[in-house]
Amino acid sequence: MSATTLDARTALVVIDLQQGIVALPTVHPADEVVARSAALAAAFRERGLPVVLVNVTGIAPGRTDGGTPGAVEFPAGWSDLVKELDQQPGDITVSKKQWGAFYGTGLDLELRRRGVTQIVLAGISTSIGVESTARDAYEHGYNVTIATDAVTDTDADAHANSVGRIFPRLGETGSTEEILALLPAAG
Repeated sequence: MSATTLDARTALVVIDLQQGIVALPTVHPADEVVARSAALAAAFRERGLPVVLVNVTGIAPGRTDGGTPGAVEFPAGWSDLVKELDQQPGDITVSKKQWGAFYGTGLDLELRRRGVTQIVLAGISTSIGVESTARDAYEHGYNVTIATDAVTDTDADAHANSVGRIFPRLGETGSTEEILALLPAAG
């Protein structure tokens, strides 16, 4: 469903826009995703709405063909958020070691303390961190909106599946421009 409304207490949750992730080859240019996410963050801050900046600092403890947990070492600066997000002291920061931003973090508590009832999602990767967080937000009872032009993936088919099949079942989708147009009603 296309984005139609934003709750009065909506938070922006930006997934994994960090040095190591934005350097990966993606379906849509990462710099465009970063620019749109930064525009959303600035607009949310301007209206006094929460901005959550999420980064991934490791891998979950489950064994996969991606490697043994604890055996992966990331280069220095890999998990540093990109400067374009203009991180502010009032932003909520969440570091995770799994795909979604809710499990094993204080994100739900931080949002509930602020009376948040809806989240807008942006970031990389669409089918991994963004989709996992969208699913968890939906299951936690939040209204979910995804800024579809502010997400991308390393796999075109996975991105298309998330945007076309999964996200519409979890909430609303819209472009950054459409979401920005809805913000005045939320403030």
